[in-house]
Amino acid sequence: MKLHVEINKNLLLGVLPQPELARWLPDLEDVDMPLGQVLYESGGRIDYVYFPTSAIISLLYVLENGSSAEIAVVGNEGIVGVSSFMGGESTLSRAVVQSAGHGFRLRAQALKNEFDRSGAVLHLLLRYTQALITLMSQTAVCNRHHSLDQQLCRWLLLSLDRLQGCELIMTQELIASMLGVRREGVTEAALKLQKAGLITYARGRIKVIDRKGLKQRTCECYEVVKKEYDRLLPDKIAV
Repeated sequence: MKLHVEINKNLLLGVLPQPELARWLPDLEDVDMPLGQVLYESGGRIDYVYFPTSAIISLLYVLENGSSAEIAVVGNEGIVGVSSFMGGESTLSRAVVQSAGHGFRLRAQALKNEFDRSGAVLHLLLRYTQALITLMSQTAVCNRHHSLDQQLCRWLLLSLDRLQGCELIMTQELIASMLGVRREGVTEAALKLQKAGLITYARGRIKVIDRKGLKQRTCECYEVVKKEYDRLLPDKIAV
């Protein structure tokens, strides 16, 4: 019973029809996801896919010189490792735990086998992948055309949508890596938001105290992404 409660904390697992879920249960593993854990390295083989329940995973594109920028974020609404069922066995992005928590992992081959059945899993994962592509595309546009202040607001809102609380534990270095900017830029942007009364920030802890204010301050990118996820994915988790 406890296992099913935990499984239902991930949207995709929670809405799976019982026959499909029953086939996965023997292979689903409950895993801890500590802050900073690397699930995949760029170019690495995908042996497992991950379904976060309380953790948040950042997908980063890493350049040859080691610098990186976030291209997407995955939490309890999704799955990490879409390349495994889209025809590839590796990924060009690095997957790093952005916010510590828990999740489930499943052998990539087991997921691919279910995907190839062309049933409910295929349609659900394709809709999720379309939403993820929207997030990646909008992130690229946002990073090019909007201010760091707006980007940070968007990033905080997307993260909060995938958390039960209103507090994130993040270092400035990790945030800078996510946004592809210098640490000093993150400090300046965070101080602006704190001065405006939207967040409190100290020792790697960011607490959002005015979510409505963040939404008013961010760019249109957040709403574009949220509407697409709401349109494509189920709005209720099975119980």
